[in-house]
Amino acid sequence: MLTKRKTNLLFALITLLFLACSTPKEQTGYLTEDGAWCWFSDPRAIFDDGQIITGWVKTDGSIEAAAFDPESGSVNTAMLYPELQSDDHDNPAFVKTGDGKLLVTYTTHSGPDGFFMNKTSDGTSIASFGPSVEVALLDSTELEKFPKVHVTYANPYKLETENNRLYCFGRWTGYKPNMMWSDDDGQTWSKSRVFITNEPFDPNNRPYAKYYSDGQSRIHIIFTDGHPRVEPTNSVYYAYYEEGAFYRADGTQIADMSSLPFEPKDATVIYQSNETDGRAWIADVAADEQGRPVVLYTRSPSETDHRYWYAKYDGQQWINNEMCKAGKWFPQTQEGQEEREPHYFGNMSVHPEKTNVVYLSRQVDGVFEIERWETDDDGKSWQSEPITQHSQLDNVRPYVPRYGDAGKEIVLWMENRKYIHYTDFKTAIRYYIR
Repeated sequence: MLTKRKTNLLFALITLLFLACSTPKEQTGYLTEDGAWCWFSDPRAIFDDGQIITGWVKTDGSIEAAAFDPESGSVNTAMLYPELQSDDHDNPAFVKTGDGKLLVTYTTHSGPDGFFMNKTSDGTSIASFGPSVEVALLDSTELEKFPKVHVTYANPYKLETENNRLYCFGRWTGYKPNMMWSDDDGQTWSKSRVFITNEPFDPNNRPYAKYYSDGQSRIHIIFTDGHPRVEPTNSVYYAYYEEGAFYRADGTQIADMSSLPFEPKDATVIYQSNETDGRAWIADVAADEQGRPVVLYTRSPSETDHRYWYAKYDGQQWINNEMCKAGKWFPQTQEGQEEREPHYFGNMSVHPEKTNVVYLSRQVDGVFEIERWETDDDGKSWQSEPITQHSQLDNVRPYVPRYGDAGKEIVLWMENRKYIHYTDFKTAIRYYIR
């Protein structure tokens, strides 16, 4: 016979079990203990049929893909290229092709060649990735005009309205943003073309670009004058590609494919760099429900004071709002050495399905932590909540997977056990499910 006390304890236990089963749980964990990525080859992670396809560079330089099931927490991996290069710039980027397969692209860093791809043979099963294939990028005519070759980054996108044509963007010929395309699901590719340059041509100037597309008809592009370490001023620009031409934010045409390349000054200016607010660098771009661009970037009054900014185009003008101070660089500068990458800020990622939500990394009590920020007034005011707290290790470079369900938020990021340089690291990839 149960006593009153035992009855109460049993009721409390049943109540706790009910709450545990019925209350949604936030989850966090590791996708890998050995993985790193840069932030200029995307999409680094995509949703497909309930799983997340992603990948990274291992400490030994191997390129690895992964399939993550958020429901079960299982992670399966596939080797794409063993010991390619110990450099986080080489991380893979993914796209689903018109024939229902997965295509992954990646490059070496700073070489005269080294653009690679793998494709699945069985739908989107990463276990069916075929061997790596090196793609020839260079065209003799382009080389005459833009002689410096510096293969870095790969950003693949599919446009359904162009019969599922694949586009891939990177920094290849001339140290400038390049593009190429495929009309047969990645079996063959056009030669690459420079689409942004500077006049007069400077082979050492290197604009940085980031891209976003929902896979329909348009590819959004943000870019800079160059590297903030090099340029005396470094501004942020916007253009989009659609149906064979490039346009400013207001829809006026910049150039078609026959009149490429164009200069940064020909595009829409989001932020004009100045001595007070400092040089800029870019973090992310997406488009809201109306298809209007939303941009995340930094202004740096000094190399130890990076500020996060949120910009949104309202159909007529850009609305720019400062979010927060982010701290300084995150690489672990060696004693007695000058930091080589003082503009490596913690980084940010906009939720592509809910562009009023941003996941960011900023310095809190000397450590970089991941936080979720949300705005209801185009960035004028924000509510924030911590995702990581009181960490012993830096948490940086968050990324929200593309083509996902707006009802479930998932963010991935790097945890730095060691990060001295992009060629000297020991990092993990973590996840958080809201």
